[in-house]
Parts: sequence; C-alpha cells; structure tokens
Amino acid sequence: MADRATWQEAYDRSPRRATRFETMSGVPLAPVYGPEGAELPGQFPYTRGPYASMYRSRLWTMRQFAGFGTAADTNERFKELLRAGGDGLSTAFDMPTLLGRDSDDPLAKGEVGRAGVAVDTLADMERLFADIDLGQVSTSMTINSPAAPVLAMYVGVAERTGVERARLSGTLQNDILKEYQAQKEYVFPPRPSVRLVTDVIRFCAAELPRWHPVSVSGYHIREAGSTAAQELAFTLANGFAYVEAALADGLDVDAFAPRLSFFFNAHSDFFEEIAKYRAARRIWARWMRDRYGARDGRSTQLRFHTQTAGVSLTAQQPEVNLVRVAIEALAGVLGGTQSLHTDAFDEALALPTEHAARLALRTQQVIAEESGVVHVADPLGGSWFVEELTDVSRAPAKDRGGVPQ
Repeated sequence: MADRATWQEAYDRSPRRATRFETMSGVPLAPVYGPEGAELPGQFPYTRGPYASMYRSRLWTMRQFAGFGTAADTNERFKELLRAGGDGLSTAFDMPTLLGRDSDDPLAKGEVGRAGVAVDTLADMERLFADIDLGQVSTSMTINSPAAPVLAMYVGVAERTGVERARLSGTLQNDILKEYQAQKEYVFPPRPSVRLVTDVIRFCAAELPRWHPVSVSGYHIREAGSTAAQELAFTLANGFAYVEAALADGLDVDAFAPRLSFFFNAHSDFFEEIAKYRAARRIWARWMRDRYGARDGRSTQLRFHTQTAGVSLTAQQPEVNLVRVAIEALAGVLGGTQSLHTDAFDEALALPTEHAARLALRTQQVIAEESGVVHVADPLGGSWFVEELTDVSRAPAKDRGGVPQ
C-alpha cells in the first residue's frame, strides 16, 4: 500500500515552480489524485512517475536534436535553440563520425555533414561548443561505437575552458546492443563493444557524477518497425544486459545504476504510448530490486528521454506533421518523461530549417506553459483504459476479464 505520509514529506521538500496550481477558471488542483491507498508518484515501483512532485518542481528538459555540416554550422544552430528557450542540447553526428571514420576517409565520400555534424578531432569539438558554457548546459550526444573517444573529447573541451568534470551534465547514448538490432552502426563485435560500454560506465561513476553514461534506446527499435510492446521488451532487455555486464566487471549495482537512463519513442497511438512509459518504470523497478539487489531507490527509478516518431512524419502536406508531433509530445509528457525532443515538421523532406526547429520547440513550450497538464502528476492514472494498457503484458485480455473489441 502507498505511504501517503512519506509521499507528503517528499512533496513538501520539493521546490515549486509556482505558489498556486489551478485551472484556468481558478479551481485549485491537488498535486496528485487517487483513492486512499492508491500508488503515488515517487514511490516504488514508480508507475506514476519517479518523483513525488513531478513537473510542479521542474519541467522536463527541452532538448532539441541538432547537427549538420561543420562544427561551426551546428554551433550556430545550438545557440539559436538556446536563445529560443531550449535548456538542453542534443548532438546529431554524421554517418562517418558514427562509424568512427574521418571525413577524408574514402568511405565517407558523400556522407560528410549530411545527416549530422562531422567531428574528427578535438579542435572540431571545440568549434562545436564554442562560446557555450558546458558547466551550465546539459548535453546529449547520440553516438555509440565511438562513444568513448567522443566523450573524452567533450571532457577535454570542458577542461580547456575551465569547467571541472564534476560540473558536466548530460547523456552519452553509448547503447551498442540496439545497433545490432536496429540501427546497424556498429564497428566491433558484440562482446568487445559491450566491454567498451562498461568501461565508460566505470569511468563516469568515478569521474562524472552528473553524467549519464548510457541511454538505453528503444527509439531506433521502434523506428525500425517494432510495436510499442516490442520496443519496451528489447529496450529493457538491453538495459538489464548492461547491468549484468557491469556487475560481472565488479561494479556495485548502486554505484552505477542511478545514472543509467533510457530513450523511448513517442508514436501516434496516444494511450498506448502513455501506458508503455508507465509499464517501463514498473518493470525496471521490480527487476532492479528483486533480481539485481539494488538498495538505493535511485537505482530502481527509470528516467527517460522521449523523441516524437520521425517515422510518422510525411513529406506530403508537411504542415500536418505539426499536429502529429504535438499529440506525440503530449503523450510523452503525460507519461512522465524527463526530457523531450519534438521533431520538426519538415524533417521528412530535409534537415530542419531554423523556422521549423523553432516551431518544434514552441510546441513543447505551449504544452508546458498553456495546457495545464503539468500541474498534476500522472493525470491519467486510475483511468480504467490506461491502467488496463499498463498491465497488458501480464496476460491476454480474455484472461484478465477485459472485453476485446
């Protein structure tokens, strides 16, 4: 049974973004709703969210994905996104960089700077983040096979600009298993690749206390054609594999698990996506406690980034993509995401224009500041439909008393 007194203590300790939360008509809103004994946010197994106060304390990080051409080109886009109100950066690297090849490699011909930014050297990394305070901004880097040297370059840039390692915050994707399953940008065989992942986990646990060394990514699995249930299954299985690899390498589960993070797709089936996130938190919490012996509550809290579904966008009538993205982003927010990227409406045609990237960010800002959905934790919790979808992996509907249509 939920411990209401413990939840209240945690809620009272949390900061507030406002002194009063109410509807547009002035109706006061409680931080969470449900009957006595109902599960509460911030309490194991975290179905309703990892934090007691959720968005009342802090909104999700609005982390827009950007990267194209040279490091200097992407640096200008980063600055534009920050000026527009974004509070986190997400770096897209080009195909040669993702495969660990220099831009002048013959195999890189025609791909340099096309689907992301080209980074070959420490000097490129310095240009990429020129005039950006790495101690103040959270940075995500979507890279896997060459993740270790790219992280080393980022740390090098920080130190050259006077930012201590302990101040760096952000996420390294570093999820090699999903490369074999979906994205296919691997360089080395699976076993040595996983060893590199665990080496980065060990380094970050010792040197970068605010850094997420792995972002276990279901996004690419979903974009490759999986269902929501398959995305969830593969992603959690990969996460557990990294936990087991780190344990086998001698690390204590509570020394690294609190900094593991996840990356999910927000697709167009609104309620199924919300249920997927709720189920993910529940499954991760129970496995981490019961199977791997985690004692630190943070090790059992699944925290995740969300990106709207690129595969759902169409080149025909691209403005309609604005509607698709808004619905998908809302699902991510109602599911309790910790950071969010909204796709630009013209991405099915080319790299996003500055105008489209700004509108994508504005979509998040409207949800956060104008919709009111951030005032209550898990506002769809208790919905018979949402709770049924959250439990759907347990047994077929006919065995649970559900009524198939």
